[in-house]
Amino acid sequence: MSWPALTLTQTHAAMTAPGQPFETQEALVRGQPMTVWKNAAPTMREVFVNARAAHADKTFLVYEGERASVDAFARATLTLAHHWQAQGVVKGDRVAVVMRNLPEWPVAVFAALLLGAIATPVNAWGSAAELVYALADSGAKVAVVDAERWQRIAPHLDELPALAQVLVCRSDAPLAADHAQTKVAAWNAVLGPVSGWAGLPALALPQVELAPDDDATLLYTSGTTGAAKGALGTHRCSTSTLMGSAFSNARSFVRRGEAVPDPVAAAAARAHPRAMLLAVPFFHTTGCQVILFGALFAGTKLVLMHRWEPERAMALIESERISQAGGVPTIAWQLIEHPARAQHDLSSLESVSYGGAPASAALVARIGEAFPQAQPGTGWGMTETSGTFTHHGAEDYVQRPDSAGPAMPVGAMKICDDDGLALPNGVVGELWVRGPNVVKGYWHKPEETARTFVDGWLRTGDLATLDDEGFLTIVDRKKDMLIRGGENIYCAEVEAVIYRHPAVMDAGVIGQAHPTLGEEPVALVTLKPGMQASEAEIRDFVRSQIAHFKSPVRVRFSSDPLPRNPAGKLMKKELKRLFESLA
Repeated sequence: MSWPALTLTQTHAAMTAPGQPFETQEALVRGQPMTVWKNAAPTMREVFVNARAAHADKTFLVYEGERASVDAFARATLTLAHHWQAQGVVKGDRVAVVMRNLPEWPVAVFAALLLGAIATPVNAWGSAAELVYALADSGAKVAVVDAERWQRIAPHLDELPALAQVLVCRSDAPLAADHAQTKVAAWNAVLGPVSGWAGLPALALPQVELAPDDDATLLYTSGTTGAAKGALGTHRCSTSTLMGSAFSNARSFVRRGEAVPDPVAAAAARAHPRAMLLAVPFFHTTGCQVILFGALFAGTKLVLMHRWEPERAMALIESERISQAGGVPTIAWQLIEHPARAQHDLSSLESVSYGGAPASAALVARIGEAFPQAQPGTGWGMTETSGTFTHHGAEDYVQRPDSAGPAMPVGAMKICDDDGLALPNGVVGELWVRGPNVVKGYWHKPEETARTFVDGWLRTGDLATLDDEGFLTIVDRKKDMLIRGGENIYCAEVEAVIYRHPAVMDAGVIGQAHPTLGEEPVALVTLKPGMQASEAEIRDFVRSQIAHFKSPVRVRFSSDPLPRNPAGKLMKKELKRLFESLA
């Protein structure tokens, strides 16, 4: 059979036609006419209810020997939701979740969603100052934290007047009953350990009115100056992403001219249930909106890792019969290149997908060689699009390995010049997108919202091209940002920290290519006359101020002023040349 049997336009038309599962229709979303999924769940409450009904007995969460079924997860979620309701949490309150990937994380997020509260994941890799900023900026009323994050936050509770209650997970240290205005309690005092969730009472859903365009999530991203911005998403944003993921999985079959497998029959025919190895943090939009929400929606087992270790990951793929793995290109490369790969049975892998960082075309070929039974996949998205906006997989990806794929049928893309005028296909410009999964705007930042969200369109800040069939190719980032293993790093933020060192007169941060991480930050520094500082000293200083993943991996010193344009801005191309010349 030749590929493709249908063009992309024909495929989308067939799949979204009246009566089809992925039928689309026109609707007003926040006053803007928009194409939406007709059969998407109205809110995440229906996703929760339907998943429990369809997948109750399936294993949902696995972590370090702990296991919870969908039903056990649901019982814990409802118990926590009623506890918070009794504590005065109401619709619109922010509920922050500040922890590493643990089974308690999805319970906290869904308990918030069922109450109509705004689930607010916070980057657990952040420094104490960064965690406190997100809690204060969001005005979180409740926070769920693990022991490590609690140690960072506890000394700063007086800076968080809105925070009324903190639940601390997995802490052996005694907790004070009250901390100024904040009540502090142990998670186990409210819900108990994972092993006991299945025995919790079967409580009813909280009685809260929810609508598709009600606020649901607040995920933090970074600005060019380093100031964090909370992207405020709705229930429609999340359910639209869910439908988009299901659509993407079915599209390749239709492109081939094949019938889409019935999900119930396909699940019954499988030797092992679908299982995904979670190697990205829940607090990312990918980990939350795409992986967590998608796994519950589909009844997929999620296997969590304490930290990413390639050999441990391969052991879990073998023992848990993992069918889906990935996250960022780093993970795919490490699985492929690890010398112990041949010692593990990885034949259960059916897909290896990634995004969030630049990936070379060679990775697609290497996946085919290392895991011939697995399909490669990638895509493009951002926090402001509630996760994946374009998806690229199967034969399409093999044939166009440099592309990020086409948009979903409910999404629109255009390439614009600096004045916002659309450019022809094939011409590089800024990518603008719109769709029901694009967030409402930035939390309490009206000026930044007005600059980024224009007449229903999101200005992404990415430089890209579109071809005649609608496939997107990302060319570069318009904003001064680099991506290290899926983590966004803004150079200006790191430069500002370096400037704080008393010996530093000037500093510039750039990205340097890395074979698996995509990029990593490096710095050029000019010292003040008569002052001295070593590379190790500068790096240690930066690490003491911000999250370690943002710290430059190398620092080189220039005796001359750093190259700047007449406006005083660093000229990054010249900066890169200077960095290499000082090697």
